[in-house]
Amino acid sequence: MNAKEIRKLFPILNQEVNGHPLVYLDSAATSQKPLAVIEAVKHYYEWDNANVHRGVHTLGSRATDAYEGAREKVKRFLNARNTEEIIFTRGTTTALNLVASSYARSVCREGDEIVITLMEHHSNLIPWQQVAKATGATLKYIPLQQDGIITLADAENTITDRTKVVAVAYVSNVMGVVHPVKELAAIAHRHGAVMVVDGAQSTPHMKVDVQDLDCDFYALSGHKMCAPTGIGALYGKKELLEKMEPIEFGGEMIDFVDLYDSSWKELPWKFEGGTPIIAGAVGLGAAIDFLEDIGMDNIHEHEEKLSAYAMNVLPVMEGLTIYGPASGKRPGLVTFNLEDVHPHDLATFLDAEGIAVRAGHHCCQPLMRWLKASSTARASFYLYNTEEDIDRLAESLRRTKEYFSDAIG
Repeated sequence: MNAKEIRKLFPILNQEVNGHPLVYLDSAATSQKPLAVIEAVKHYYEWDNANVHRGVHTLGSRATDAYEGAREKVKRFLNARNTEEIIFTRGTTTALNLVASSYARSVCREGDEIVITLMEHHSNLIPWQQVAKATGATLKYIPLQQDGIITLADAENTITDRTKVVAVAYVSNVMGVVHPVKELAAIAHRHGAVMVVDGAQSTPHMKVDVQDLDCDFYALSGHKMCAPTGIGALYGKKELLEKMEPIEFGGEMIDFVDLYDSSWKELPWKFEGGTPIIAGAVGLGAAIDFLEDIGMDNIHEHEEKLSAYAMNVLPVMEGLTIYGPASGKRPGLVTFNLEDVHPHDLATFLDAEGIAVRAGHHCCQPLMRWLKASSTARASFYLYNTEEDIDRLAESLRRTKEYFSDAIG
């Protein structure tokens, strides 16, 4: 199935925006949803809607089967060892905050270290800032090379025996860099630290094997991989999760409640207090089925071809600056600025021609300062995009440049 055929499976893409056929180039912010996912959520609400785990009636049993079936699909998708290692969350941000609040605050002390990079999304930066403030640990950054990559030599020099946590995005949401997380995990483990992976931008686009990576925690968001908003997951090694305390308390996650003390359920439910995101989990399971039917390797190859095509077409434009490595394969995104045009103005002009891109600091303000840019524009591709979409982007960028050149002149 090619991208044009896949595109037809996404109802939202079959529309015009401002009189032009929609070109959606903002999948790094959120992906669109195929009909299979929409129908799965609709079916749940029409036929199976009930709370899980608690009821013995038929609807409750079907809802529980669907919810726990989705957990099994996430486990298989990530190649985790068992379903106890999969915690449903609201998304990557919630998952990373769970690790920071429950694990890191319990192991970090004054003088310990938490190591991240300058290009982390705020959701993989601010939680570690808060842990450092609360515990007295030091937040350290692996330095970036001129093209925005990190080297293993710099990682070796940054990670020490005082390091307790290394937390890095598998794929940068701005620079288009794929970090060597497997090698970083090996370095972290040699020093007795755990490896936390922000998988928000990797999970939708490539095959992920948490056992092969040997990461200790891995966070993902469903809405970036064709699933509904508000659902995500945290993978954690069982031996670590068992030692961690929950950070949300109430129904569903308890075993026994007395007047002055309570005990928790076993994994994974001790971290899922309250009524869970059942419909979201059903949608996530359907999204995994959809992606696996197409093939993660096929998706990854398609996006690399699109990025290579974009890197051939866009840099020829005078005044266009592209951020990130100029050579090598990159995932499906290109971040850029057009000389003398603010990214927000650029995005507004593109939107007038039916092209959706992201403009702003992309929740990476420290990285923007390193780039000496207040904000950038970003075009991100997914399985439903084509080379024709990139051609439309290039043509519109040329018209944007001409328009603002005439206005300035």
